[in-house]
Amino acid sequence: MAGAPPPLPYGNETLEIYISFPPKVHSAGVWEDPASPSAILTYSLPLLELQVLLVFLITHLVHAIFKPLGVTYFASQMFGGMILGMLGKVKGIRTVFFTADFGVETLETAALFGFSMFMFLMGVKMDLKTAFKTSSRAILIGIMSLLSPMLVGLAVYQTFKEPHQTKIKSIERLMGITIESLTSSSVITYLLSELKILNSELGRLALSASFVCDLSTLFLVYAISSTQRWSISPEMAVAHFIVMVGFVLVIFFVFRPLMFRIIRGTPDGRPVRDMYIVIIVMIAMGSSLFTTSAMKIHRRNLFADLTPLKFSLLNIVLSFHAKFLPCFVASFWGRMPFRDSLAFALIMSSKGVVELAYFSTFRDIKHMSTQAFGIFTLGILVNATITPILVKFLYDSNSRKYTAYQKRNLLHLKPDAELRILACVHRPEHVSALIDVLDITCPTKTSPNVVFALHLVELAGRDSPVFTAHQNNDNVVGCSYEHILAFRQYEENNRGLVTVNAFTAISPPKLMHEDVCTMALNKQTSFILLPFHRKWSFDGSIEVENNVIRNLNRSVMDRAPCSVGILITRGVLDQKRKSLKIPSRTSSYSIGMLFLGGKDDREALTLAKRMARDPRVKLTVIHLTTDENRGHVMDWDMMLDAEILRDSKHNDVTDICNIMYREEVSNSGPEATRIIRSIANEYDLIIVGRRDGVDSVQTKGLSEWSEFPELGAVGDLLASTDLDSSVSVLVVQQQHHRM
Repeated sequence: MAGAPPPLPYGNETLEIYISFPPKVHSAGVWEDPASPSAILTYSLPLLELQVLLVFLITHLVHAIFKPLGVTYFASQMFGGMILGMLGKVKGIRTVFFTADFGVETLETAALFGFSMFMFLMGVKMDLKTAFKTSSRAILIGIMSLLSPMLVGLAVYQTFKEPHQTKIKSIERLMGITIESLTSSSVITYLLSELKILNSELGRLALSASFVCDLSTLFLVYAISSTQRWSISPEMAVAHFIVMVGFVLVIFFVFRPLMFRIIRGTPDGRPVRDMYIVIIVMIAMGSSLFTTSAMKIHRRNLFADLTPLKFSLLNIVLSFHAKFLPCFVASFWGRMPFRDSLAFALIMSSKGVVELAYFSTFRDIKHMSTQAFGIFTLGILVNATITPILVKFLYDSNSRKYTAYQKRNLLHLKPDAELRILACVHRPEHVSALIDVLDITCPTKTSPNVVFALHLVELAGRDSPVFTAHQNNDNVVGCSYEHILAFRQYEENNRGLVTVNAFTAISPPKLMHEDVCTMALNKQTSFILLPFHRKWSFDGSIEVENNVIRNLNRSVMDRAPCSVGILITRGVLDQKRKSLKIPSRTSSYSIGMLFLGGKDDREALTLAKRMARDPRVKLTVIHLTTDENRGHVMDWDMMLDAEILRDSKHNDVTDICNIMYREEVSNSGPEATRIIRSIANEYDLIIVGRRDGVDSVQTKGLSEWSEFPELGAVGDLLASTDLDSSVSVLVVQQQHHRM
């Protein structure tokens, strides 16, 4: 026929759709037609409600079965969609749930709205400050994770390119290559939330890298589309660019200030109850899209043509490996543990709802065949099913949740970098002792102190855990007021050199360490300062012993993402408090540093040297060595020890540093005990390394008698009630690097 339109691509059938006017949206209820209650299903709204109910029942049933295996809710929704697609072939079910008048079109419309809301919620949950704080490694991984699979996909495209390939097929394959190359930050955020590792160091790196990949994709796609528009019409390209710039400006300079104005206008403590209902509705609608896309898979069409099948499968497999391998190599080369590198590469190679939405959109606008859509959707299903299971197997979120891949300790702190310290307090007597130690860490304008003061309160009764940030002494919990005030006074006394941020955490004892480690990770601290669990009376006897504090200290030392120090104070620091703060600043403060060797001792010596820059401080480094090792460097660890001791050995006393060095020989534990007892009363504070698990000649046999293993052999000896001394002790442990 001369005037007939060209046939639709891929052999799609032409459907005749009858629409009745006025449209039948909502019914009067099941009693509208008592003879036929099913008449309500001829209305779109009751049918939509029944379809959503069916979707929820199927997806929740599937998730209840697959959840113990580690399958995410998104993958369960896709499985549910495939089941519904098969049930839709049954005549009875199709007649009731997918009628000829409406089918799934209404459900798809609701799903599209839900997807928009889902993307909005993912954007709201995303911490842009974390995303923008990208390291060079995250930038490199983000760009490589986009370019590598894209180049591989283009190579596959050229291999399968046919001599007379249609434009529609070229668009389909190029779209498939582009979507398979994506790493969506929304998908990564959702996966990390499901795995409960969003705030881990691994999760932060993945989020930053995916954000870089998202931006790179945006610029790449915009550059390609702008080039095409310019070739067609330069005026249209310029106009489109102006519109895009205007859109961005309106978002940042109109809508963003408006949102802040709304926030400021909302009274504190006034809950918006309707918000919860809206969120539930949006999530419900969002789950419909995951499901409706999987319902479009037709098993018969998957194997109709083997050439597109080979291209799609090869593109999926090779693009996955082309993304996985560079991410793994880059992370492992950056000294990330092997298993963590594998988990990170899997996360960066994951697919989800964003890619599924792209494929669904291209299918709906006839840029992708039903066969290709089915294959790519199955690829997403396999990826979304297997990836979380493998990540959980490789990465234990409980033990590695706070693992930091960057060196967050004192030894590797740059000279002009700020010293970020997390100081934890439980009782009033802890405050003055911790502030005294902070006061002699010698903050300067080039290397100031940023102190995060955290008051830890044990949760009583059935109350809910509370975490409060105190700004300008506002909203201070009653029991925290004096603590916060003391730290504010410390900040005021060191104005321009010290910044204090105060917080209160009320939580169960078993979860206190999570508050500490999470804050240390979030605030990127280099040092955590903890009080010892014992309190001494003035006569030297034990007044209070708190096992809750002890268990907290042990848990923090096992999991901390940075270096840790436990302060054991017997009262002398508090007695020195006033003399340290007199205007003349002429009083001296004597510190002894016991050095046996190892990374913990090197960390402790680094802190002691920083304190020695204070003109009030006199530091003595006591090197406890053996006859065998005296004057000899036998391995790499001893070489590092010799390097850090070099300036102390030469008795370098300058205008800004007062350090003395002395050597003591110990060939056994009893000799070390005698030496330590003899020097204990010579100093106001003794700093030692924990040296956990290190059994050296100098302290041989001491660990067998240790009462507190978290202090190490030397620290335990100095904290013993048998020690006739009032000296305070700081036990230091360098950041652990778990492999």
